[in-house]
Amino acid sequence: MTQSEFIVRLLVAIGIGCLMGLEREHNAMKEKVQSVAGIRTFVFVVLLGFIGAMTSFLFSPWIYFGVLLAIIIIVGISYWITASRGDIGATTESSVLIAFFLGSLTFLGFIEISLMITVVAVVLLSAKITLKAVIGKITGEELYDFIRFTVLVLLVFPFLPNETYGPYNVINPHEIGLVIILTSGLGFVGYVLMKFFGAEKGILLSGLIGGLVSSTATTWIFAKKSRENERLSLHCATAIFAASAMMIVRVFVWTFLFNRLLFEELYLAMLVVLGVAVLCALYFYFKQRKANGMEDVVRKDKPLDLHGALVFGFLYTVILLIVSYANENLGDEGMLVSSAIAGFSDIDAITISISKLTGSSLDVILASKAVLVAASSNTLVKMGIGIWTGGRLLRKYLYIGYGAIILSAVIAFLIL
Repeated sequence: MTQSEFIVRLLVAIGIGCLMGLEREHNAMKEKVQSVAGIRTFVFVVLLGFIGAMTSFLFSPWIYFGVLLAIIIIVGISYWITASRGDIGATTESSVLIAFFLGSLTFLGFIEISLMITVVAVVLLSAKITLKAVIGKITGEELYDFIRFTVLVLLVFPFLPNETYGPYNVINPHEIGLVIILTSGLGFVGYVLMKFFGAEKGILLSGLIGGLVSSTATTWIFAKKSRENERLSLHCATAIFAASAMMIVRVFVWTFLFNRLLFEELYLAMLVVLGVAVLCALYFYFKQRKANGMEDVVRKDKPLDLHGALVFGFLYTVILLIVSYANENLGDEGMLVSSAIAGFSDIDAITISISKLTGSSLDVILASKAVLVAASSNTLVKMGIGIWTGGRLLRKYLYIGYGAIILSAVIAFLIL
């Protein structure tokens, strides 16, 4: 370790101590209680961890364990004193131990990890009131559904075989499980956002986040919500068109990253389609802002819809089989037809594939049209899913919005 590296690590350690100590001291002043540890104490604790790691590295590891034992004893005495006064919380004492280990990690060179842990710790320390308010709003059903989702993610999904089976070797239990988790997870996130931010803002955020992951799954989730709660139709339309706009943004990103020539040829046409999708989302967003009394509708919503996610997983598998069958029989003939079929299941994969081929084995004009066709077919699939699973009002909104988006895509296709 050079002298400059040592100084940087030492300054980072001091900064970590100052940040954690500042939060604890500010919290004590706000609650008008005596602080067990403030800025100076936390800086000293971090430095003890830093020096302890350094001396154990230079001399003997037993020095480090001795310092750690001394810190634990001091923290234990501090907790005993505060507990005897009626304060049984151990937040500050725990953060002192964390500060000690952060000092050690910083000396060892794990600066990024130390800073990440510090940020998480400070956020948790400062969010006491917010966390208590959030926990107080959680119902038994929400907690039960969260546990079910956790079991699905941690105990079921990791053990699904990551191998292909069935016709065309496209049935992969691991990938299907991931689709089910994403679908149910997006629905759960949407429910949480709606509950804590309100139906108006929460459902828009859900659509934007869902569009980054899967606009098709997002369409499925909110179409089902509109059928279960007809009064949410405007909100669901907002989320669906926001997700569709994000899908087009993903096309922009992939073409820009993988083939600038294709991006330059395509961006004006896709900008037209994106503009129409954004206008649709904004139209329904401002229209749904006039709706009142949505709180009771949100309360009646289901936090986790595993049955719907399983059905979507089955639908995803069927689409994969159809796409594989078409590719097997079409081969490389008809790039536009292949793109349309590939767009049924995934817009990202076909966009990346076309971007990689453009300029070498594929003409840029044909490639641009192929991407537009794939995006249009993906939009048609979302429209079909929304009409099939959505409520009566949502179907009307989807006819209007998706009709405008598809019309803009056709115009863009003819212009290219």
